[in-house]
Amino acid sequence: MRVTPRASRSEITGIRNGALQVRTTAAPTDGKANKATVNLLAEFLGVPKARVSLLRGQTSRDKQFLVRNAADTL
Repeated sequence: MRVTPRASRSEITGIRNGALQVRTTAAPTDGKANKATVNLLAEFLGVPKARVSLLRGQTSRDKQFLVRNAADTL
């Protein structure tokens, strides 16, 4: 996943170069953009935020998330 912080609005914009593109209005300081991305993914997938975890990319724009039991809710 490729995350763009400080965007004009929070949204999932599609797939580009094999990665899901996500934009968030949150700043990349103190993990705010990561938290906002977790919230956006959870809302989009219809799962509780507790099921979405950041695996890699804490300080990078390229991130990898784990969504546990997402198929149970789809």
